[in-house]
Amino acid sequence: MAAPKRTEKLQIMLDDDELKVIDDWRFEHRMPTRAAAIRELIRRGLINEKLAEPETDGKATTDFRVESE
Repeated sequence: MAAPKRTEKLQIMLDDDELKVIDDWRFEHRMPTRAAAIRELIRRGLINEKLAEPETDGKATTDFRVESE
């Protein structure tokens, strides 16, 4: 069965440090593309029930960052 065609484009802005964390994860896990790595990270985040709810009250978009552990 063919995979569904991707028809939506999502644009996000990252700084150099955030991009490095994602690219490091991508290469460590041998993902074929940056987009595939980001989709996999999103999938993992959405299915992980152990994560605490994000604190969103009064926060700006710049308060949410990609960081290494």
